[in-house]
Amino acid sequence: VLMDPDKARFTQKTDARKLAEVIEGADVFLGLSAGGVLKPEMVAKMGPRPLILALANPTPEILPEVAHGVRDDVVMATGRSDYPNQVNNVLCFPYIFRGALDVGATTITREMEKAAVYAIAELAEEEQNEVVAAAYGTYDISFGPEYLIPKPFDPRLIVRIAPAVAKAAMEGGVATRPLADLEAYEEQLQQFVYHSGAFMKPLFSAAKRIV
Repeated sequence: VLMDPDKARFTQKTDARKLAEVIEGADVFLGLSAGGVLKPEMVAKMGPRPLILALANPTPEILPEVAHGVRDDVVMATGRSDYPNQVNNVLCFPYIFRGALDVGATTITREMEKAAVYAIAELAEEEQNEVVAAAYGTYDISFGPEYLIPKPFDPRLIVRIAPAVAKAAMEGGVATRPLADLEAYEEQLQQFVYHSGAFMKPLFSAAKRIV
């Protein structure tokens, strides 16, 4: 059977053919399929402190309350904004494009994508400040099972991701307009956040009430 080489390197010889059979002892479930396919009894058979990425929309493969009802060591993420740890491409796409456009990148390379991922990961582990607390509506935010990934409303995203992507583009030789001073570029983005914040704040507040 022909298989994508990126998937083939993870294959194992097994007689298991169903999700209920292969999930026993698993550390991670990555779902990008359909709502409700991951059953509570499957969650119970996973390994210790399992990571469940139930990313089907609008209904995830298993709802967080159902998974947590089976066991309390589950770490969950979904694609929905009404649960913790929303995985959404809005976290990266606008800022990848911002960084790419600002250096005139001729393409989006894998290294540019990885730079965005690392920037998001580092941001999630940073201490929160008053600006972030205002965006989230609470000061009680710290890296952990309920906060693995920044929220789309985090004003720091553009300031961290765009420069990381721009730097990767320049290092990869795909930037046609390299930046002479990355620190100055970051300051420029920070000013953009500051000036646009007053305009966007009522829109963000309305969006939060809806979702």
